[in-house]
Amino acid sequence: MAEARVSPRERLVLTAIIEMYIATGEPVASQALAHFFENKDGLSSATLRNVMATLGEQGLLEQQHTSSGRVPTAAAFRYYVEQITQSGRIAMGAQGGLGVLPGAPAAIGPQLSEARRGQIEESFAGVASSNEYLERTSHVLALISSGLGVALASSPAAQVLEHIHFSRLSQGRVLAVLVTQAGAVLDRVLLLDRELTHLELETAARYLNENFRSWPVERIRAEVARRVEVEREAYHRQLTALEELCRKGALIASDGVPAIFVEGMANLIAAEVDRERLRQMLLALEAKQRLVELLTAYVDGRQQEVRVVVGLHQTSPAMQDLVLIGAPARLGGANVGTVAVIAPTRIQYQEMIQAVRYIAGLSQRILEIPAE
Repeated sequence: MAEARVSPRERLVLTAIIEMYIATGEPVASQALAHFFENKDGLSSATLRNVMATLGEQGLLEQQHTSSGRVPTAAAFRYYVEQITQSGRIAMGAQGGLGVLPGAPAAIGPQLSEARRGQIEESFAGVASSNEYLERTSHVLALISSGLGVALASSPAAQVLEHIHFSRLSQGRVLAVLVTQAGAVLDRVLLLDRELTHLELETAARYLNENFRSWPVERIRAEVARRVEVEREAYHRQLTALEELCRKGALIASDGVPAIFVEGMANLIAAEVDRERLRQMLLALEAKQRLVELLTAYVDGRQQEVRVVVGLHQTSPAMQDLVLIGAPARLGGANVGTVAVIAPTRIQYQEMIQAVRYIAGLSQRILEIPAE
């Protein structure tokens, strides 16, 4: 564990290097570090060079070229995140410097600025359903992180029916609005192969609400398919309409795969200079099933804390220089989905941890159904 090997002085120097690298994107030279620490007792240029050499031996710094400065490794970023998210000993200043010296009480970092909270709140204006919330989340997180904004809907198996309603929009188009017992509102426009009357839509909704309230959505789809086969002769017209609606996705995510919203791929393209690594990274990220597996593996919907994972090489070697910051979005006791940022490790960790936490918390306020 890095923490057991890093002395207070080394921690101080390592934190300064990481924050300088985050701010500039350039390798940190010993001269720049000496300027940063000038007038601090016991941190001469010679001392700093020795500390940097020790941190390099510990696998926390690397030197890309003999004449260049040092760059933090994935292990260094993981250590840095541990210090600002756990009850550690470092509190970072708002301008990238150290707010206090090692040994002082820990702080997760400054809260989101009033301007940033206002920007987020304004971006979510008018959002009324969980799909809208998740789609908007991917856009907002991509915008403020300069990385990839990702939002994953909860597994259909976790959704329990409270009520469903159908509205005819136009020829061949029907709006399905499904309310879960957690209070989430899921909507989808269905493109039908044949026209259904207003009466048929009402009858189908009533059948589902009377027979399947409190059923998991996944079980409803299977049971409807079974009843269509068994009872088709007795209730031919009613079940034919119901079958058409379910086949077109009335019960949301009818393929069993949770919806995922991704935005900001251009941000990663702009940040990556190694073209071959960029190609491999994009191949890994463009496979949405891979992203579903990534978020499912790292973010536990039963927990409420933000999860930070530095270095995603276990998913793909091309993602070794990326970090995932994710959190579950909840409504009541149920999981609505997962919101996350995937970005280069050179990211403003404290602000993005707070932003992901804030946006995940918005789900309670945005999606809560007002009491009648």
